[in-house]
Amino acid sequence: MALVTVNELSMEFGEQILFENMNFQIQSGDRIGLIGVNGCGKTTLFKMLTGEYSPTGGTITIGKNTTIGYMEQHVCRNLDRTAYEEVMTVFDDLIEMEQELEGLNALIGSVNDELDEMVERQAYLHDTFTRRGGLTCRSRARSALLGLGFDDRNMHLSVSTLSGGQRAKLQLAKLLLCGAELLLLDEPTNHLDTQSIDWLETYLTESKCSYMVISHDRYFLDKTTNKTFEIENRHMERYNGNYSAFLPQKEEHLLSMQRAYDNTMKEITRLEGIVEQQRRWNREKNIKTAESKMKAIERLEKTLEKPENAPSSIRFALETKNRSGDDVLTVNDLSLSFDKKTLFQNVSLEIHQGERIFLLGPNGCGKTSLLKTLLGKYKSAGGKIRFGEGVKVGYYDQIQTGMDSEKTVFEEISDHFPAMTNTEIRNTLARFLFKNDDVFKKLSSLSGGERARVLLTELMLDNANFLLLDEPTNHLDINSCSALQDALSQYDGTLLIVSHDRYLINALADKIFYLTPQGIKIYEGSYEDFLQKAEPFKKSVDETTEPAVKEEKVSDYKRKKELDAQRRKDKIRINQTETQISNLEERINEINSLLNDPDIAGDYEKVLSLTDELSSAESSLEVLYEEWEQLAAKYS
Repeated sequence: MALVTVNELSMEFGEQILFENMNFQIQSGDRIGLIGVNGCGKTTLFKMLTGEYSPTGGTITIGKNTTIGYMEQHVCRNLDRTAYEEVMTVFDDLIEMEQELEGLNALIGSVNDELDEMVERQAYLHDTFTRRGGLTCRSRARSALLGLGFDDRNMHLSVSTLSGGQRAKLQLAKLLLCGAELLLLDEPTNHLDTQSIDWLETYLTESKCSYMVISHDRYFLDKTTNKTFEIENRHMERYNGNYSAFLPQKEEHLLSMQRAYDNTMKEITRLEGIVEQQRRWNREKNIKTAESKMKAIERLEKTLEKPENAPSSIRFALETKNRSGDDVLTVNDLSLSFDKKTLFQNVSLEIHQGERIFLLGPNGCGKTSLLKTLLGKYKSAGGKIRFGEGVKVGYYDQIQTGMDSEKTVFEEISDHFPAMTNTEIRNTLARFLFKNDDVFKKLSSLSGGERARVLLTELMLDNANFLLLDEPTNHLDINSCSALQDALSQYDGTLLIVSHDRYLINALADKIFYLTPQGIKIYEGSYEDFLQKAEPFKKSVDETTEPAVKEEKVSDYKRKKELDAQRRKDKIRINQTETQISNLEERINEINSLLNDPDIAGDYEKVLSLTDELSSAESSLEVLYEEWEQLAAKYS
């Protein structure tokens, strides 16, 4: 049964055509992944399906009994409700039925008038209430909240005290429970940790509803979809299967289109040769033959479909200038503390040339801090770090702190690689989609994805043989993630990567380091291998991190007051760190300007003093960024 039928759909904004002549159906049981480059119109299509946007051409027909659920329809408007009460609003009609049933039950036992009508109404309400899930609505609401990371305490906090990420989770919970026949899910894994994503994947695969999902999480698409729709060059192509099944189908589709085009062009060229020959002979019979062949050419030209170029995407290779020794990195009993609080300890590991290792662990366990400790950006509280012979380290910083926001893209590359000519810089940047005047954009004006592409440019040019990458696929669209994966798969150096991108981990990992407060547990193999082996260990970690003796239960009111107080303290500290970061960055820029002053450059003592101050300021800035990141992660 068709839930939605779309015919010849077109959408324009001014002179920009997002898509045209789009045709597709969504059938009952379809679980569709909607993919395409950023800006191709995926979210716009969702808003057209809900009626928020009207098409500039074509029609959208919604099935007679089809209800569409979209996350933006479930905004939390009453901030005084608790999280649990907010989710329960999707069951308002069931709650009303329950209340009416309770009233009827009380009346039936105490009155004689209109008893038959009341009994009949009671039976109808009971059947409807049961059939529509009224008996389980409260347990389903609680289960959804638990699955999305709420515990019994914070699901009873008011919506006004929740972070933006937690409110987004509430919207997602309401959408999943709303009972719609078709769900539209736009980046549903945003704000979710690994456990919540696992829960969502299980929920969707076990549910009976149909859905269309926009996601850059390729592993999530593989787990939850059975069809893939791609918007490209203003058109939509439809494929059976999940994301991994889509890839070879698309390649075959493009080859088939190219073969058909080439064969048609070959036939047109052959017929044009006959026409030219017949016209040269210029007899009546020849002229008729030429006219006949011209009609055949016209028919072929009407069916001719020239394959369009794929949208621009980054394409690059990561190369090493020199091979490192076999022993790349050895760490013994490493520990790190902040403000006398131990983040991790007893970290010992060995990394050898050519290994592809992913560093995983719970949020806030110190994965980024471990990378920065290895790089010498943080001072360890104990232990030894030794890099092997000939190791040249390249680092990708997810927070993008090492970039001067006042520089242009061109200046950023030119300053880091002064030996490159202007032409070489422009050609290199073009491979990362910075073309024409884009190279003169200031870094401060770039999006997160654009800044990520600048960092990848520097990483490529650095020719390091040991790469430490911190969440390299953050901010990248699905095509750029694929390009990065291709580059890393062909890289002949050594990799240590922090990432939540399970598709990337599964494709590249030959070893996984799992970080805990007590050290590192090592797993051989891919992400799938890790999932099979890690469960008992993860359980034991959870048990050791829980308090040995459970605290006595306190009232919800007291819990709420304690959590509100802690939230206020954290937000005050976030504001303080942001101010301190801003002041330090200004001072660092001032010092750099002074060091570039010719008058000061000749004063050795002044230069030495400024250099010491600069080093101290940069170290303090790194610590502040780490503190800000840990605090902000609690409310994102």
